[in-house]
Amino acid sequence: MKASEVVRNIVKEKLARDEVVASITVRLVRGVEIVRLAATAGFDMIYIDLEHSTLTLEATGQICQAALHVGVAPMVRLPANTPEYIQRVLDAGALGVIAPGVRSAAEARAVVKAAKFAPLGERGAGGALPHLEYRPFPTAEANAAINDATMVIVQFECAEAVDKADEIAAVEGVDMVLVGVNDLLADLGLAGQHEHPKVREAYARTIEACRKHGKHVGVGGLSTKPKLAAEFIAMGARMISTGTDIQFLFAAMNEKAKQVREISAT
Repeated sequence: MKASEVVRNIVKEKLARDEVVASITVRLVRGVEIVRLAATAGFDMIYIDLEHSTLTLEATGQICQAALHVGVAPMVRLPANTPEYIQRVLDAGALGVIAPGVRSAAEARAVVKAAKFAPLGERGAGGALPHLEYRPFPTAEANAAINDATMVIVQFECAEAVDKADEIAAVEGVDMVLVGVNDLLADLGLAGQHEHPKVREAYARTIEACRKHGKHVGVGGLSTKPKLAAEFIAMGARMISTGTDIQFLFAAMNEKAKQVREISAT
């Protein structure tokens, strides 16, 4: 068996077929049960949000390894785009990193450098990896397989990033740009105005740049605006971040409490 046959990334496979990827964000649940729920529901990708949660690296690794086992691609949004965080979450089992707040090609290159083994980057060797089921493979073969499976997703969260979309999308090793609408709107002084023309302009420019360089675009921050998300998918985006475990849990709880109140009122 070859290393490339052991490690697989369903997200990269679906993107290669020009299919849309469904993602759920984890901020609350510490246990691996969230992975089984995501897989049963039909999600392709789960990303653990270390930027906006108190989740530990230990919990992150357990969730990532469970995701590898059931065929859901585990990604991690970094709390900081530093080699120390990138190395540790990837060694823990992530198949990719989401780098928030990237503003330039230089920042994107730095993330790629930390996430990829040579010759694409400078990721350090950490021995047997969970992605390969801890099987021993020749180093060159293992590194090539991990490089191919590992994704680098950069987030656009400000006008400056959108203005530099072409040069950022051109960076070798960047696979996707995830547009963070809420932070982008805040940066533009338009907080909460999801339907503003500048949002469509930002997506149009980002999609154009990514298409030019053979990269993909993800839709973020529009979990409450499915029609708008669908519009950007029609324009060429190929991943939707559908919301967080907190949102899903609260929505179900709220609906059940509402049902009881309505029953009580009859």
